[in-house]
Amino acid sequence: MTRRSLWTGDRPQSELEGWAAPRPPARAKPEPPAEPPPPPSPSGRRRGLLVGGALGATLVVVGVGLGLVLDGGGSDPESGAASPLIAPGGAPPRTTAGRVYAAVADGVVSVQAGRGSGTGFVLDTKGTLVTNAHVVGSSRRVRVRFGDGGRQVEARVLGTDGSSDLAVLKVDPARAGPLRALRLGDSGKVTVGDQVVAVGHPFGLDRTATAGIVSGLGREIRAPNGFQIDEVIQTDAPINPGNSGGPLVDERGRVIGVNSQIATAGAQGNLGIGFAVPSSAIQQVVPQLSRGQSIDRPYLGLTTAPASEGAQVREAETSGPAAQAGLQPGDKITSVAGRPVREPEDVASAIVRRRPGERVRVEYERDGRPRSAEVTLGRRPERSSP
Repeated sequence: MTRRSLWTGDRPQSELEGWAAPRPPARAKPEPPAEPPPPPSPSGRRRGLLVGGALGATLVVVGVGLGLVLDGGGSDPESGAASPLIAPGGAPPRTTAGRVYAAVADGVVSVQAGRGSGTGFVLDTKGTLVTNAHVVGSSRRVRVRFGDGGRQVEARVLGTDGSSDLAVLKVDPARAGPLRALRLGDSGKVTVGDQVVAVGHPFGLDRTATAGIVSGLGREIRAPNGFQIDEVIQTDAPINPGNSGGPLVDERGRVIGVNSQIATAGAQGNLGIGFAVPSSAIQQVVPQLSRGQSIDRPYLGLTTAPASEGAQVREAETSGPAAQAGLQPGDKITSVAGRPVREPEDVASAIVRRRPGERVRVEYERDGRPRSAEVTLGRRPERSSP
């Protein structure tokens, strides 16, 4: 993991100490009627700030976190340093992210599969857990750890779905102990700008919380089997390797997505663009995987590209359902199953709720002339053709 200091440039330790602990005000000349000067500030504040600085030089996130706790709020008029906000009861106020983390942390687990590791979360008190398919890979059994440095138990892999990058695990509640199940939210009601918190085990660290907002909706990412995952949630909450399979939760602690991928632009770690498989996919996939069933998805056998008011067929698999019905490269699809197609994503969206074997009407144009075909949907293969 790349480590970076919070400081800009090299400073001697004496200067750092001067920054961490504000100098006391100069003592005025004593006057007989004056009251005694106030007692000096407790030494704990100085020690705490120095600890924050020392950790800051090691881990950016931890250092920033301590800075927010110790130095958030008002300021010291003599030094300009921020002073802590104190609630009426005497305790610092808890942030929204802090409240969410406290509510869901016990339901988040570390998942160890072979040499790889990721995150998962508890879906019910019977021992059902959810993580990413790419976290467990081909493993049939994995190790799950509850709590920071807590107990580790074996979990069975009930099923994986490469098309949604989801996997379902099962632990014995008698071995795992009392389970904290997380609630599912409705990803269809999420809006851009909603506050979210990601909880996971990045880089093998114990449970870590990062906060941000929903920065985009309706995104597409490539699943492990090469197909596209639709309706993905984009967030700027920092997500890093090891967060995979962990929950993205709203400000009420409800799971709205499963953290799955990040955009790195060739760099290691998070750049502010993360993607979560929506909770709607969990509701669709998990019941079947829990019963050991495979997920059968409809299949047209087409690859499309953007076109003016439609989607142009770029490739049509020779033995695929669409090609068998007469569609070929160069055709522009304008409607599928009665739903207008204005961009390539609309083709997949039109059949996502259908089943293999159903017939759908596809309207398209060839050489500017309108045509139509009745296509019998096939069953999506396990992997996309290259």
